[in-house]
This record gives sequence, structure tokens and C-alpha cells, in this order.
Amino acid sequence: MKHYHYIFTGNGLSALLTLFEMVKSGQFSDKKILLIDSDAKNKNDRTWCFWDTENLFDEISTKNWQRAWFNNENFSNQLNLFPYSYKMIKSSDFYKLMFDTILQHKNIEIFQDEVLDFSEFGHHCVVQTKTKSFTCNQIFNSIYNPEFVKSQTKFPLVQQHFIGWFIKSKEAVFTEDCPTFMDFSVAQKGNTRFMYILPTSSTEALLEYTLFSKDLLSKEAYEAEIEIYIKKLGIAEYEIVEKEQGNIPMTCFPFWKNNSKNIINIGSAGGWSKASTGYTFKNSVKKSRELVRFLRTENDFTKFHKINKFWFYDLLLIDILYQTNQYGSAIFSSMFKTGKAPLIFKFLDEETSIWEDLQVIWICPKSLFIKALLNRIF
Repeated sequence: MKHYHYIFTGNGLSALLTLFEMVKSGQFSDKKILLIDSDAKNKNDRTWCFWDTENLFDEISTKNWQRAWFNNENFSNQLNLFPYSYKMIKSSDFYKLMFDTILQHKNIEIFQDEVLDFSEFGHHCVVQTKTKSFTCNQIFNSIYNPEFVKSQTKFPLVQQHFIGWFIKSKEAVFTEDCPTFMDFSVAQKGNTRFMYILPTSSTEALLEYTLFSKDLLSKEAYEAEIEIYIKKLGIAEYEIVEKEQGNIPMTCFPFWKNNSKNIINIGSAGGWSKASTGYTFKNSVKKSRELVRFLRTENDFTKFHKINKFWFYDLLLIDILYQTNQYGSAIFSSMFKTGKAPLIFKFLDEETSIWEDLQVIWICPKSLFIKALLNRIF
């Protein structure tokens, strides 16, 4: 069996970002690295959005917005995002940048095959694919196993699930420089449901029907709601250019407890998606940077993760959404009704002080969080 220093099982967002940070650091050029996945990642299969102040991946951003709408059934609020901007990146552009960078380095190899199993044996690990086996010193695993979460009840799982249509309309109904961050004016039906609009011109936009809930819908149910919303916008004629769908786990399950000395779970498999929002891109950038800094001084992956106060905040919100899913609109509306989007973004980026935390907590429905806190304590 061929031996490597590091093997990445899965070549999704977290794996590519971590490998990208390793390459940029210049500290791993003497390490043999293998990236394994059955998917070549050569097509546009998803869209990532995030807020940012540091010009992150500007070279591949499709759009960059400084304001955005937040709507519900009672009010519409145009948010001033400064000093943040809200960015949209197509996965095809991201994959191209990553592979163009990675493939310049002869110490990195890519093998397209399905990973069947991986395990740790003392000081080395073994990865088994459909056709070959490999050994390595350490494994970065980004293959998500939902059974870890579903087999327990202490940490609930809320799913962020959606279907999106990128459409071209005959009517010029979109405001190109102002996306709709969340529109809760759609029928909630006992859930947390909203529409998400990312305009790229006055006649082109990605519309996503999104839920934060325990259970998924049928494909027809998502698409029926998108059609209703398109008519609500006053669009009579349009074509569907692309479709996308996804399901992001929102949970505070301690994935890091499944790490071993030589195997670390990253991405969704490691709890890298922000539990309270499902936002993954920015969180994965931060986590990948932390991990590469860690690798320069440590080699025991059980030491990597540390719980902070934001994990506990997220835990209370997930408890509320799991037990009383119909209150999601009220919670997010209370946060964005004030128009203080920069403070909310800073809070969701886990960069706020205790005083700033209290400012955000104070505007949320207090009874819901007090009840969730008491349920956790008692």
C-alpha cells in the first residue's frame, strides 16, 4: 500500500480550504498528501454566501453587496451592512481556484474513487476505497455520517434544507445591488420558512426556498412555493437556468469527541457549519486556518477543538427551533428589526464581547430562551 503523510477523505469545501491553507503556509511542501473523492468537483453544484470585511476570495466572487432586505409579514427593513459586504461565490469558480492552486504542487495527488472505510492502527491509519488501500500518518475526514447525531437525543438536529432556482425573467423586477437576505412573509405552516433572493441583474436571480426544521419536504413542495413567490414578485414569464438543492445539519452535537490522535473530522462531519444559521463557508475558512496553525505545533487531533460561549448560545437556539419550530421567524425578525446588521454579523461570526453579546440577547424573545435555558439546567 502506498503511504502518505496526510490523506483527505472527501474533497468538499472544508478539505479544499484546509489544503489551500496548507499550501499557502509553505510549511507542508515536504509532506506527501492524497485527496480522495468519487466526485471530480468540476461543475457548479452549489452557491455559497457569506459576509466579510477582509476581501476574502474577491477574485471569484460573483456578486458583492453592501445592503440587503430583511422582510416578514409585518415589516420590510433594508439593512446597511457596512463595514461588511455580502458575497456570493459559485462552487464551480471555487473548485477551479482550489484545483488550479493545488495541482501546481507535486507533493499533492488526487485519486477519484469512493471511500469505503478508514481506521487508525497505532501510529498509522488505513484508508480503503472501492479499488485500493492506502496508509498514512493522519486523516482529515469530511464524509458526514448523520447516524452519529440521529442515534442520540441530547443534542437535537435541525436541518437547513432548500431548493433554489436560478431564473431569467422577462420583467425587470430585481434590484441588482440589494439581495433579500431573509423573507419570512411566505406561509410558515408551523415551521421556520423563508425565501432568499440573490440578484445578479434586474432580470436574473437565484431564488431559494429554505426551511430550518426537523423534517424535509418533497421536491414538489419546495418548487410549488418557489412558483408562488415568483408570481408574487410580478413575474409572468421566466426560464429556469439552473437548479440546486441542499441540506445542512444545524446541531451542537460534539463531533470533535469522535476525533482521535491521528483522525480529525472536518466540515459538516466535524461540526464546522455554524449551528444557529447553517452558514458554512466563512466558518470553514476560519476553522481551516485554525487547523493549519495547530498542525505547525501539535500532532494530536484530540487537542484541536475548544468549546466557547457561542456553542452554548447556539445550543439554546437549536433547542427552541427543534421543540417550537414555529418561532423561528419571530426570533430572526427581532434580531434584524433594529437594523443593526453589523452587530448581528459580528455576533454570528463569534467575535463579540460579553457586552455586545448582551445587546444581541436583549433584543431576542427572552421567554423562549429562558425556558430553553431552564430545560437545559433541569
